[in-house]
Amino acid sequence: MVIDALKEAEARMKGAVRSLEDDLAVIRTGRASPALVERLSVDYYGNPTPLMQLATISAPEPRLLTIRPFDPASLKDIERAILTSDLGLTPNSDGKMIRLSIPPLTEERRHDLVRVVRNRAEEGRIAIRNVRRDTHNDLREFEREKIISEDELRRGESDLQDLTDRYIELINDQGRRKEAEVLEV
Repeated sequence: MVIDALKEAEARMKGAVRSLEDDLAVIRTGRASPALVERLSVDYYGNPTPLMQLATISAPEPRLLTIRPFDPASLKDIERAILTSDLGLTPNSDGKMIRLSIPPLTEERRHDLVRVVRNRAEEGRIAIRNVRRDTHNDLREFEREKIISEDELRRGESDLQDLTDRYIELINDQGRRKEAEVLEV
């Protein structure tokens, strides 16, 4: 029972770390990355669709993204989605492809982005702690119902804390890496 609960907790913690990775990939740094726009929601024939399902996204230069739609009719929808997003980028279209020039970040904008990174990392740590709390409550419930012994409960709590510490450190590392990437000139 304890092992199953810990495995489930670890799976949920991995999900929180993956979610943070996805969130941080969207935060703009000084260089072009397809991850910046690939999850951007485009209204395609009335359905919100991720951009990566509608177009090929590439970064031919460090400060340039190119977006080549599979369906040329979706070009205007993609442009509209980029303009209404909070990326602060202006698309340049030649009728077949969209070019996004990534301007260098100002110092003030870099510090704003660092705050965003720190907030996202804190949300990730909160998610990990919520998993720990839920699993801890489950372990206590197992002990109350006499499914596990008090010794198993203590061992499980110790293993759960080790697991939590490991995943919180992973989140901290990701946050530090992204902060360094954002502050890099």
